[in-house]
Amino acid sequence: MSNWFECKVAYHKLVENGVQKKVTDTFMVDALSFTEAEARVIEEVTPFVSGEMDVASVKKTKISEIFRDDTADKWYLVKVAFITIDEKTAAEKRAISQILVAGSTFKGAYDNFMEGMKGTMADFEIVAVTETAILDVYAAKLDASNQH
Repeated sequence: MSNWFECKVAYHKLVENGVQKKVTDTFMVDALSFTEAEARVIEEVTPFVSGEMDVASVKKTKISEIFRDDTADKWYLVKVAFITIDEKTAAEKRAISQILVAGSTFKGAYDNFMEGMKGTMADFEIVAVTETAILDVYAAKLDASNQH
């Protein structure tokens, strides 16, 4: 099970007109703790930053799954309700999950979401699809000594 942390990193970036501008970008990191998430985002972002960099915030998210698309340049948050029927009361229950989906457009993200859900036997309904400010997603790095 992944633990996704949203990390905001502040640094100076060279913008189109050649001026240095302070920006804060958002990244998702799969980590076991806040400390590991901070260390990972520093490790991943440092090669792309010249000068000072500051991890402005690290917060745990409720993202349950990530659907990637290497051709996409945006990330969308899809809130989905999984619908079950309580056998005793016959009442409909809705469990909300959040899934981060890559897509170049809203339709692309929707299509990637539906493709990712193809094997799902559960009934579900999309509650919301929102474009995020996330620039990149860094999955957990597995130590070579832990792989069999």
